[in-house]
Amino acid sequence: MTTQPETAAEAASAETTPAQPVPSEPQAKPATHDTVPPPALLDFMMKQWKPSNRKLPPKLKHAEAFRARRRALSQLFPGETLVIPTGHEKVRANDTYYRFRPGTDFYYLTGNTEPDCVLVLQPKEGGGHTDILFVEPNPGRGDATFFTDRVKGELWVGPRLGVKESQARYGVDETRGLPELKDFLASLHGAVSRPTRVLRGFSPKVDEVLPAQAEREKALAQALSEMRLLKDAQELRELQAAIDATQRGFEDVIASLKSPRTERTVEGIFNLRAREEGNDVGYGTIAASGAHACVLHWTRNDGPVKKGDLLLLDAGVEAHSLYTADITRTLPISGRFSKEQREIYELVLEAQAQALQAVKPGNDFMEPNRVAMRVLAEGLQRLGILADAEEALKNEHQFYKRYSLHNVSHMLGLDVHDCALARQEVYKYGKLQPGMVLTVEPGLYFQTDDLTVPTRYRGIGVRIEDDVVVTARGCKVLSSAIPRTAKDVEAWMKRVWAKKK
Repeated sequence: MTTQPETAAEAASAETTPAQPVPSEPQAKPATHDTVPPPALLDFMMKQWKPSNRKLPPKLKHAEAFRARRRALSQLFPGETLVIPTGHEKVRANDTYYRFRPGTDFYYLTGNTEPDCVLVLQPKEGGGHTDILFVEPNPGRGDATFFTDRVKGELWVGPRLGVKESQARYGVDETRGLPELKDFLASLHGAVSRPTRVLRGFSPKVDEVLPAQAEREKALAQALSEMRLLKDAQELRELQAAIDATQRGFEDVIASLKSPRTERTVEGIFNLRAREEGNDVGYGTIAASGAHACVLHWTRNDGPVKKGDLLLLDAGVEAHSLYTADITRTLPISGRFSKEQREIYELVLEAQAQALQAVKPGNDFMEPNRVAMRVLAEGLQRLGILADAEEALKNEHQFYKRYSLHNVSHMLGLDVHDCALARQEVYKYGKLQPGMVLTVEPGLYFQTDDLTVPTRYRGIGVRIEDDVVVTARGCKVLSSAIPRTAKDVEAWMKRVWAKKK
């Protein structure tokens, strides 16, 4: 929690000291370039403000869905206190912070996007839990911190919603101010207290008060990840909105390729769409031109974009609801694939097509990957790169990974690699079920110095990635509106460029 002056007089007499940023939680200390406000200024600033409108805000849209998730979590841990923090702003450099993004599980249960908050599910007599949401109070103009606190002060960073307002907004049973949290957590730590589980790693202040119980708390994190494995209709709508915005971002990039400049330009153009239509990008945009496409997570984005090369664009808009798309298209910067580029592109496309057919209920999660890797290995044999596909596919060999490196799928949702703490037997080695959303993204990457690859293919990197939801009989490609075949990609680029004229 933030350390703040108790009174205006104390704030006035405080010494100006260098900022001491703590990555886990911002501290309200003056910066070295600040001056201490004199008492006269403090007095002047506290007067003649129009009374604030204390009307309670409307309930959050879909608040009942968030409440249902809290009730489902309650049923998994009867009689136990559950503590789920959202986390704090993180230092980018010295006393400046990254834009805050709430903890995924906290948001999934509340819909709240403010930093520092903590959700507690407290057992009730007779069963079930009471929701207690700890939030930052909003003192309005009645406390000097509204202009002296550069971390949380309203004139510095904007207003917080407040305690009563948060209860109305999020539909929780009870809200309390964050200054009450420390004593509340201390009351949980005792011989007669109920069993407690904490979602660790988000708030050092919470972690310090409550002793760690590794296995019990691992079970809480796993349960939350496993709850998120199956998406409801509203979540699918949010994902679709993120994917649709991502398509528009890709078209913004294509328009810029008429007069290509740099990978930074590509990143900036896509990220503008993400900020205009969503919360942000869902992950660091990969704008990999030429041989940079052979680096799986190329986010430096500092190279040139040249005609004749391919641009591998792996990017996703994170919607205001925090659900993110994750799409990759490999685009010919000149508007047309060369013969060699097309050969590799169509091999990757066939691997994806076969993998999509394997996404259906009852298949295990790894089946699409096995199918795609067979297509790639057999194709690599036809190209003269692998001597024997069957030998390459054996578990003890896996030689195809020299050119493909990664599996073709991961879960997708509020996190780009969603549900990561789910048990392996439920996720990686589990069965696909209707409502699961995953990516299907095979790729081939031929390094410029790989002597096992014919010279004509070296430096080519291709990945094609789409987002799909498992249905009762198979899967639905949520990103099907984004052109995918080589012919359709070329026509898409031509169509976008024609609109630009």
